[in-house]
Amino acid sequence: MAASRALSALRLQAVSRPPLVACVRSNSNRAAISHLHRQLYGRLYPVLLVNTDGSTVRLRYSEPKRILMMPLDSSTLPEAERKARLRRHFPSKPKAKEEETFEGIDLDTYKKFWKK
Repeated sequence: MAASRALSALRLQAVSRPPLVACVRSNSNRAAISHLHRQLYGRLYPVLLVNTDGSTVRLRYSEPKRILMMPLDSSTLPEAERKARLRRHFPSKPKAKEEETFEGIDLDTYKKFWKK
């Protein structure tokens, strides 16, 4: 009887232990190589905001960034500048090169390089 109690106590201890896993901190303080993996930051960071006219404003932003650029409204641009911007964004496809033909080449001048 005492042996069975000891055996059952050993089984309970084996069952009640958590499985062996590496220590993992699942919070915002864990080590990160590229950036902190957070949804919300605890403070505001100084950021340079660049307006569409080129003027800059220093403000405090919720994410640590250096520069924020406001999007440019293309409907307010003149037609020529708008088309130039579109050409820079979407360049034309490279033109296919013409293949060389051997019609204009005199083959007798290169006859000495041929092996007989």
